[in-house]
Amino acid sequence: MEIKDPIHGTIVVNSAEEAIIESREFQRLRQIKQLGFAEYSFPGATHSRFLHSLGVMHLSGLAFDSVFRDFRFRTEATRQRLRQAVRLGALLHDIGHGPLSHTTEEVMPRVRDLQIKVYQQRERGWGLDPERRANHEDYTIKMVTDSELSRTIDDSLKDMSGQHIACLIDRGLKAPDDFFIEQDLDFRPILSQIISSEMDVDRMDYLERDAYFCGTNYGRVELEWLIGNLRFHESRGKLHLALNRRALSTFDDFLISRHHMYLMIYFHHKSLIYEEMLTRYLHSKDCTYSLPSTLEEYLRCSDFSLYEHLSQVQNKWARRISERRPFRMLTEIHTTEPTKRPRQICQVLEADGIETILSSSATRLSKYHATQEQEAFPIFVVDEYDAREKPVPIEKCTRIFQQYEETRMIERIYVSPEAFAKAKKLVADKKL
Repeated sequence: MEIKDPIHGTIVVNSAEEAIIESREFQRLRQIKQLGFAEYSFPGATHSRFLHSLGVMHLSGLAFDSVFRDFRFRTEATRQRLRQAVRLGALLHDIGHGPLSHTTEEVMPRVRDLQIKVYQQRERGWGLDPERRANHEDYTIKMVTDSELSRTIDDSLKDMSGQHIACLIDRGLKAPDDFFIEQDLDFRPILSQIISSEMDVDRMDYLERDAYFCGTNYGRVELEWLIGNLRFHESRGKLHLALNRRALSTFDDFLISRHHMYLMIYFHHKSLIYEEMLTRYLHSKDCTYSLPSTLEEYLRCSDFSLYEHLSQVQNKWARRISERRPFRMLTEIHTTEPTKRPRQICQVLEADGIETILSSSATRLSKYHATQEQEAFPIFVVDEYDAREKPVPIEKCTRIFQQYEETRMIERIYVSPEAFAKAKKLVADKKL
């Protein structure tokens, strides 16, 4: 089967992938928008996680081919098996997402209620608190390992199971066998990195796709050049993702593009106020919306069912969302350090009877060089044109991490449209 994609052109899908794409679990992603409320800021941003997931699968295959272009597998069947695993891991990485992206994770059940069997076999150091609230990744693992979808995977692919695919999505899961071992080398780290890392195909797709549908240029990068220069580096029997030194500037541009997308697109004030109002509804005493722990019921949860719910309740925040009467931004403060000023303004306004919403958005270029991912799943730089140059961790080859070390913060104060004029005058009179 061939799928026409506005970003990548023709995406070729084999019969096993087609069976998975046609499953109820995957088809639900047609009803989950990639950018949630962003369409109120950028009308073209109505693309779905269904389309994004197809794009990620496509790029993962290209990345695999680039990384292992010169690697001699024992058999072609082994190469195809590992390539198929990374494509399916990429295809299914978002399958558990709830309505309107991350906001509704506030009303997901406890992890224990999902009864995820494979969580009983986690690697040492990757402990799991069964009492914590579940997130979309927990639903993803449940669907991939214990659902009708997992049975479709087992029926369509005789040489791998849903658990093998889940191992590439959740690094804490224990591999059930030597599926990822080839010639005494562990392929699992690099295959996981292709799907999720500081240089993964998930980001490559959503940056390009989101920029396209939002009508901006912030997320545009030289994907063909970046993917074409992906390589591998072996360290202590494990294969890790590497980048050819000649594409290092493209990697820098990739990180900066993502940083700017957060500041200009993902943190847009119109999108954020809807998220803030939805959060307030979900935390209200009269909120009657929650996400179920059973997959049969969860599959009926979509953006559309949530919008329908909001239109039928009397909660003031739900009404404002469904009637598109959001609070209006009064003040926007850009800073790199937390300040007292936004809260002081809110105190003055509320003392005069004006209800406020204070929204704080913070982003850094990268957390890679300051977390355990740098040590457990390092990315290396290799030089194919100078044999004297040894592979080195990527953070030692570029100063991009240090140059953008600081956290960028945007603090916004919103008030109701009805009180906007009064609030604006009060702020001006008191010179806040």
